[in-house]
Amino acid sequence: MMNWLSLAFTLLLVLDPFGNIPVLAGLLEKVAPQRRRFVILRECLIALVILLVFLVAGPQIMRLLGVGQVSLTVASGVVLMLIALRMLFPGKGGVSGDEESDGEPYIVPIATPLIAGPSAIATVLLLHGSSEDWLINGLVAVGLAWSVTAGLLLLAPELVRLLGKRLMIAGMRLAGLLLTVIAVQMVLNGINLFIQGLKP
Repeated sequence: MMNWLSLAFTLLLVLDPFGNIPVLAGLLEKVAPQRRRFVILRECLIALVILLVFLVAGPQIMRLLGVGQVSLTVASGVVLMLIALRMLFPGKGGVSGDEESDGEPYIVPIATPLIAGPSAIATVLLLHGSSEDWLINGLVAVGLAWSVTAGLLLLAPELVRLLGKRLMIAGMRLAGLLLTVIAVQMVLNGINLFIQGLKP
Protein backbone atom coordinates (compact mmCIF):
# COMPACT_ATOMS: atom_id res chain seq x y z
CA MET A 1 0.00 0.00 0.00
CA MET A 2 2.75 2.44 0.91
CA ASN A 3 4.41 1.63 -2.39
CA TRP A 4 1.74 3.15 -4.63
CA LEU A 5 0.99 5.88 -2.09
CA SER A 6 4.61 7.05 -2.16
CA LEU A 7 4.60 6.90 -5.96
CA ALA A 8 1.39 8.93 -6.12
CA PHE A 9 2.76 11.55 -3.72
CA THR A 10 5.97 11.87 -5.73
CA LEU A 11 4.04 12.26 -8.97
CA LEU A 12 1.72 14.82 -7.36
CA LEU A 13 4.72 16.94 -6.38
CA VAL A 14 6.00 16.71 -9.95
CA LEU A 15 2.61 17.69 -11.42
CA ASP A 16 2.59 20.74 -9.08
CA PRO A 17 -1.10 21.75 -9.34
CA PHE A 18 -0.77 24.69 -6.91
CA GLY A 19 2.10 26.16 -8.88
CA ASN A 20 0.21 25.72 -12.14
CA ILE A 21 -2.94 27.60 -11.06
CA PRO A 22 -1.58 31.16 -11.77
CA VAL A 23 -0.13 29.96 -15.08
CA LEU A 24 -3.44 28.34 -15.98
CA ALA A 25 -5.31 31.54 -15.16
CA GLY A 26 -3.12 33.47 -17.58
CA LEU A 27 -3.53 30.90 -20.33
CA LEU A 28 -7.33 30.93 -19.97
CA GLU A 29 -7.61 34.72 -19.90
CA LYS A 30 -9.15 34.92 -23.40
CA VAL A 31 -11.37 31.86 -22.94
CA ALA A 32 -15.07 32.50 -22.30
CA PRO A 33 -15.79 32.03 -18.56
CA GLN A 34 -18.47 29.42 -19.22
CA ARG A 35 -15.99 27.26 -21.16
CA ARG A 36 -13.04 27.43 -18.76
CA ARG A 37 -14.00 24.39 -16.69
CA PHE A 38 -14.58 22.37 -19.86
CA VAL A 39 -11.17 23.39 -21.23
CA ILE A 40 -9.44 22.54 -17.94
CA LEU A 41 -11.11 19.13 -17.72
CA ARG A 42 -10.36 18.38 -21.37
CA GLU A 43 -6.69 19.29 -20.98
CA CYS A 44 -6.43 17.26 -17.76
CA LEU A 45 -7.91 14.22 -19.54
CA ILE A 46 -5.47 14.63 -22.43
CA ALA A 47 -2.62 14.86 -19.91
CA LEU A 48 -3.90 11.67 -18.25
CA VAL A 49 -3.87 9.85 -21.59
CA ILE A 50 -0.31 11.03 -22.24
CA LEU A 51 0.86 9.80 -18.82
CA LEU A 52 -0.87 6.42 -19.22
CA VAL A 53 0.56 5.92 -22.71
CA PHE A 54 4.08 6.59 -21.46
CA LEU A 55 3.48 4.41 -18.41
CA VAL A 56 2.50 1.41 -20.53
CA ALA A 57 4.64 1.87 -23.64
CA GLY A 58 7.02 4.75 -22.92
CA PRO A 59 10.38 3.09 -23.69
CA GLN A 60 9.03 1.61 -26.93
CA ILE A 61 7.66 4.98 -28.08
CA MET A 62 10.92 6.77 -27.31
CA ARG A 63 12.90 4.17 -29.25
CA LEU A 64 10.44 4.23 -32.18
CA LEU A 65 10.64 8.01 -32.53
CA GLY A 66 14.37 8.08 -31.88
CA VAL A 67 13.75 10.62 -29.12
CA GLY A 68 15.79 10.58 -25.94
CA GLN A 69 15.28 12.18 -22.55
CA VAL A 70 17.68 14.97 -23.58
CA SER A 71 15.53 16.07 -26.53
CA LEU A 72 12.32 15.81 -24.53
CA THR A 73 13.70 17.91 -21.67
CA VAL A 74 15.27 20.64 -23.84
CA ALA A 75 12.24 20.98 -26.14
CA SER A 76 9.84 21.27 -23.20
CA GLY A 77 12.12 23.83 -21.58
CA VAL A 78 12.11 25.96 -24.74
CA VAL A 79 8.29 25.82 -24.97
CA LEU A 80 7.91 26.78 -21.31
CA MET A 81 10.40 29.62 -21.79
CA LEU A 82 8.28 31.10 -24.60
CA ILE A 83 5.17 30.84 -22.42
CA ALA A 84 6.98 32.43 -19.47
CA LEU A 85 8.20 35.38 -21.57
CA ARG A 86 4.65 36.04 -22.77
CA MET A 87 3.43 35.97 -19.18
CA LEU A 88 6.09 38.48 -18.16
CA PHE A 89 5.65 40.70 -21.24
CA PRO A 90 2.11 40.06 -22.56
CA GLY A 91 1.32 41.28 -26.05
CA LYS A 92 -1.99 41.86 -27.80
CA GLY A 93 -2.50 38.14 -28.22
CA GLY A 94 -2.19 37.46 -24.49
CA VAL A 95 -0.26 34.49 -23.16
CA SER A 96 -1.30 32.29 -26.07
CA GLY A 97 0.07 34.86 -28.55
CA ASP A 98 -2.77 34.25 -31.02
CA GLU A 99 -4.95 37.25 -31.73
CA GLU A 100 -7.14 35.63 -34.39
CA SER A 101 -8.18 32.54 -32.43
CA ASP A 102 -10.69 32.40 -29.58
CA GLY A 103 -7.72 32.08 -27.23
CA GLU A 104 -8.64 28.53 -26.27
CA PRO A 105 -5.50 26.40 -25.83
CA TYR A 106 -5.56 22.84 -27.10
CA ILE A 107 -3.09 20.19 -25.86
CA VAL A 108 -0.15 22.64 -25.85
CA PRO A 109 0.73 24.20 -23.48
CA ILE A 110 -1.70 23.08 -20.73
CA ALA A 111 -1.97 19.31 -21.23
CA THR A 112 1.69 19.21 -22.12
CA PRO A 113 4.18 20.44 -21.03
CA LEU A 114 2.36 22.21 -18.14
CA ILE A 115 0.71 19.10 -16.64
CA ALA A 116 2.22 16.10 -18.41
CA GLY A 117 5.66 17.65 -18.75
CA PRO A 118 9.07 16.00 -19.06
CA SER A 119 9.40 15.53 -15.30
CA ALA A 120 6.05 13.75 -15.07
CA ILE A 121 6.81 11.63 -18.15
CA ALA A 122 10.25 10.77 -16.78
CA THR A 123 8.65 9.78 -13.46
CA VAL A 124 6.21 7.35 -15.06
CA LEU A 125 8.97 6.00 -17.32
CA LEU A 126 10.96 5.07 -14.22
CA LEU A 127 8.04 2.89 -13.07
CA HIS A 128 8.18 0.80 -16.24
CA GLY A 129 9.27 -2.72 -15.30
CA SER A 130 10.55 -1.64 -11.89
CA SER A 131 8.82 -4.55 -10.13
CA GLU A 132 6.46 -7.44 -10.81
CA ASP A 133 3.36 -5.36 -10.06
CA TRP A 134 4.71 -2.14 -11.59
CA LEU A 135 1.72 -1.71 -13.91
CA ILE A 136 -0.91 -1.92 -11.16
CA ASN A 137 1.10 0.34 -8.85
CA GLY A 138 1.70 2.77 -11.70
CA LEU A 139 -1.96 2.91 -12.73
CA VAL A 140 -3.10 3.54 -9.15
CA ALA A 141 -0.39 6.16 -8.55
CA VAL A 142 -1.08 8.02 -11.81
CA GLY A 143 -4.84 7.87 -11.23
CA LEU A 144 -4.60 9.22 -7.69
CA ALA A 145 -2.11 11.98 -8.47
CA TRP A 146 -4.07 13.01 -11.56
CA SER A 147 -7.39 13.11 -9.65
CA VAL A 148 -5.98 15.48 -7.03
CA THR A 149 -4.33 17.64 -9.70
CA ALA A 150 -7.46 17.85 -11.85
CA GLY A 151 -9.61 18.69 -8.83
CA LEU A 152 -7.34 21.54 -7.78
CA LEU A 153 -7.02 22.94 -11.31
CA LEU A 154 -10.81 22.90 -11.73
CA LEU A 155 -10.95 25.30 -8.76
CA ALA A 156 -8.75 27.80 -10.63
CA PRO A 157 -11.68 29.93 -11.96
CA GLU A 158 -13.06 30.32 -8.41
CA LEU A 159 -9.63 31.37 -7.16
CA VAL A 160 -9.40 33.94 -9.94
CA ARG A 161 -12.78 35.45 -8.95
CA LEU A 162 -11.91 35.31 -5.26
CA LEU A 163 -8.52 36.99 -5.54
CA GLY A 164 -9.49 39.57 -8.16
CA LYS A 165 -7.98 40.53 -11.51
CA ARG A 166 -5.12 42.72 -10.23
CA LEU A 167 -3.89 40.10 -7.79
CA MET A 168 -4.14 37.41 -10.46
CA ILE A 169 -2.13 39.58 -12.90
CA ALA A 170 0.54 39.98 -10.23
CA GLY A 171 0.38 36.23 -9.60
CA MET A 172 0.68 35.55 -13.33
CA ARG A 173 3.79 37.77 -13.57
CA LEU A 174 5.31 35.99 -10.57
CA ALA A 175 4.39 32.63 -12.09
CA GLY A 176 6.01 33.76 -15.34
CA LEU A 177 9.21 34.56 -13.47
CA LEU A 178 9.19 31.18 -11.72
CA LEU A 179 8.34 29.44 -14.98
CA THR A 180 11.36 31.14 -16.59
CA VAL A 181 13.61 29.68 -13.90
CA ILE A 182 12.03 26.23 -14.35
CA ALA A 183 12.43 26.44 -18.13
CA VAL A 184 16.10 27.39 -17.84
CA GLN A 185 16.62 24.53 -15.39
CA MET A 186 14.98 22.11 -17.85
CA VAL A 187 17.32 23.20 -20.63
CA LEU A 188 20.34 22.95 -18.30
CA ASN A 189 19.22 19.47 -17.19
CA GLY A 190 18.97 18.44 -20.84
CA ILE A 191 22.45 19.81 -21.58
CA ASN A 192 23.80 18.04 -18.50
CA LEU A 193 22.26 14.74 -19.66
CA PHE A 194 23.78 15.29 -23.10
CA ILE A 195 27.26 15.92 -21.64
CA GLN A 196 26.96 12.84 -19.42
CA GLY A 197 26.05 10.81 -22.49
CA LEU A 198 29.29 11.89 -24.19
CA LYS A 199 31.45 10.52 -21.38
CA PRO A 200 32.99 7.10 -22.13
